[in-house]
Amino acid sequence: MLSVVLPVYNEENQIEKTVAEVKNTIKQLGEEYEIIIIDDGSTDNSWEVLKNLADKNAEISAYRFSRNFGKEAALMAGLSHAKGDACITMDADLQHPPELIPEMVSYWKEGFEVVEAVKKDRGKETSFSRFSASLFYKIMYRLSGFNLENASDFKLLDRKVVDEIVRMPERETFFRGLAAWVGYKRKEVYFSVPERETGKSRWSKIKLFRLAITAFTSFSSLPLQFVTFMGILFLIGSVILGIQTLVMKLKGWAIGGFTTVILLLLIIGSCLMISLGMIGIYIARIYNEVKSRPRYIISEKCGKDK
Repeated sequence: MLSVVLPVYNEENQIEKTVAEVKNTIKQLGEEYEIIIIDDGSTDNSWEVLKNLADKNAEISAYRFSRNFGKEAALMAGLSHAKGDACITMDADLQHPPELIPEMVSYWKEGFEVVEAVKKDRGKETSFSRFSASLFYKIMYRLSGFNLENASDFKLLDRKVVDEIVRMPERETFFRGLAAWVGYKRKEVYFSVPERETGKSRWSKIKLFRLAITAFTSFSSLPLQFVTFMGILFLIGSVILGIQTLVMKLKGWAIGGFTTVILLLLIIGSCLMISLGMIGIYIARIYNEVKSRPRYIISEKCGKDK
């Protein structure tokens, strides 16, 4: 059986069409399937639409979060409720084309345990968005060793992969990174990102920045080592500067250096603040994990698992 996980946030005008296309695609494969839809605290009429879909389609289960917990939490909730031998995660806005599913399933049947859909292009994104994404993936590769360039949340995961991801206890997750970290036999398929038919992306720049911080701190402690490197660098610089100052003083060449002192104080102060900020981010993550609050809270259910 195949499970399809669809995170939804304010997609009342799109979700019915997405579900219809996913159903038609999977029916052509002749496979048993279920569709799990997670409403991530939508503020529009999405939940009413989902309840109607679940009432009319026995293969659909819908879960509603008590508030907006974020897409990463919605993906983890969907994986936790999936019962299929393989699970497909995809967006509900049809920017992940359902027609790619048969190819992904065929590779899975050949023995690949993770089939990843990789973007051939980024659609009509702005130049700034393309640059930001490219910079993020380059930094992520340097920090973690995982090449996620043009990766997406459109994936097929074998049952054993799903089980491993779900049992990870961390509260703040980065799904693409986790899917790469677990390993297993992998295959890539490629797609061009179509334009959204309705609405616009719900990812604000602030949300993307927070996700980037979560990704960096989840898979690498290198930024903390960078703090140590800066300290060593400034120690060496201060020793050299101290020797130079002493020599000039003994030879009577010393001159007023008020501007230099101010600049050094500003540079060192800035580095200290950046270092404390990096340490603070990691401490905040530890604090959030220690509290052990649930990743999400489900307030309502509808469908076959009600």
